Amino acid sequence: MSASCPAAVPDARALLALLREIVGATHVLTGEQATRRFRKGHRTGGGRVLAVVRPATLLQQWQVLQAVTAADRIVIMQAANTGLTGGSTPDGDRYDREVVLINTLRITGVQLIAGGTQVVCLPGATLDRLERVLQPLGREPHSVIGSSCIGASVLGGICNNSGGALVRRGPAYTELALYARLRGDGTLELVNHLGIALGSTPEEILTRLQAGDYGEADITHDPQRAASDRRYAQDVRAVDADTPARFNADRSRLFEASGSAGRLCVFAVRLDTFAKEESTVFYIGSNAPDDLTAVRRHLLTALPSLPIAGEYIHRTAYDIGEKYGKDTFLFIHHFGTARIPAAFALKSRIDGWLERLGLHGVTDHALQFVTGLLPGHLPRRMSQWRERYEHHLLVRVANDAADAARDFFADFFGASDTGGWFECTPHEGKKAFLHRFAVAGAAIRYRAVHRRQVQDIVALDVALRRNDRQWVERLPEAVERDVLHKVYYGHFLCHVFHQDYIVRKGADPLAMEHRMWRLLDERRAEYPAEHNVGHMYVAKPALADFYRELDPTNTFNPGLGQTPRLRGWGRCCDESGAWPAGYREG
Repeated sequence: MSASCPAAVPDARALLALLREIVGATHVLTGEQATRRFRKGHRTGGGRVLAVVRPATLLQQWQVLQAVTAADRIVIMQAANTGLTGGSTPDGDRYDREVVLINTLRITGVQLIAGGTQVVCLPGATLDRLERVLQPLGREPHSVIGSSCIGASVLGGICNNSGGALVRRGPAYTELALYARLRGDGTLELVNHLGIALGSTPEEILTRLQAGDYGEADITHDPQRAASDRRYAQDVRAVDADTPARFNADRSRLFEASGSAGRLCVFAVRLDTFAKEESTVFYIGSNAPDDLTAVRRHLLTALPSLPIAGEYIHRTAYDIGEKYGKDTFLFIHHFGTARIPAAFALKSRIDGWLERLGLHGVTDHALQFVTGLLPGHLPRRMSQWRERYEHHLLVRVANDAADAARDFFADFFGASDTGGWFECTPHEGKKAFLHRFAVAGAAIRYRAVHRRQVQDIVALDVALRRNDRQWVERLPEAVERDVLHKVYYGHFLCHVFHQDYIVRKGADPLAMEHRMWRLLDERRAEYPAEHNVGHMYVAKPALADFYRELDPTNTFNPGLGQTPRLRGWGRCCDESGAWPAGYREG
């Protein structure tokens, strides 16, 4: 349904005044220092904004959206700002309109429906919060531990088709969402595809939803509308298929909010939840990649039930994670994931203050120094396996499959001189998986404390073909000599790998990244696999067409996937960096 917009706002000052009327002056942030932690990406990206606006209700979010789109400004939607490819922040300053960033973290809310087998999540709901709401019910959300560690939002996962460690659940996906889109004629439209009757006007729908003012009689359970990826378990089992199991440009998994990557303004999503299962963790090490290939194929095809998770760590990643991810590991181990977002926000504020004084990386050096004084944090048997083996695989299986897995490992590695395994205690299993996720941010810390040696990080997110047995990368010497460290880790059973290259000072990271893309194309891999294109990758035609269908005026997050940035998807000067005629900086 559409709604009339406010009269056009003539200039930035008037727009800011209107936004302050809607959300309150303290929640309209301007200036470099106040907006830093919102406009600077978690790993990469950043640029200027006219303002960061933080609505507290769904109705305020709608009113802010009305004001900004009527004023012909760019809208960037953001929740937790935990993305790894710069997709929830501006990218430089080469836009033809001013940017207003709408941060939705104040709009929290998780509503249980259907006895907790489904949930409705509002824009500020985090995975950590959802996990805690479901815990008393013995249920889990789509993703646990990985993205929840850094406070990622539920809606962010849906909008970016985020994957994750849980083999059975596949990419975050739903066909049930409430969102706003800007039609080609400039009309702002609210679309209610939640399957919940909430009224007829945007004001009524949003107010009732926020209050949870609906009952079972208002909810439609349509079997044709999925609230999770129903086919992924079948796809991942197809180990002889000549294509990847999941990747961002897969048109069959792009639907309205799912995969929209900020090209819509999403107000809520409805999702399935999953029964929590008792499980057992096995730790496998090998010096022969073929061992892990055989293990992967067996676990996906021969166990009584699919494994819950299977995470890979290369020895170099293990080492860098052990040293440079130690503070993250210890913080989560002792305080849980709930406090991580506040810790990141505090660090960002301190970094901003210090950078104004010309002091870069002070907090990273301090944290690294302090954690270096602390005793080792990883279990003894993991350390022993690190010494023996180059390749590490963590496997979590439901207890109904534990005996079958145990028998297989005992038989497969019984007389092996290349690999081995052990069954983790609960304490070891928890620490093993936590270490794997601490690895994911360790390269960023390495870069921060070794600025004199490191030019930058090239971070790739790769989906290999399901039948690809040559999963260990071999780089040309011309590339290898410019890399200080290769940090390989990933979701091994899904054949999704994260490949972080710490680039030597003086080398060209962009040229290296483009060279890597050509190598991946030769291998018929797909990329990105689960972090979305952001401003790092080129959106393939299916994805770019999807973005254009959602946002024909190019108002929401323009330039994503290196698509055109100009109003109406126009091309003229974007690629060259020259400003279009009539542009002036705000």
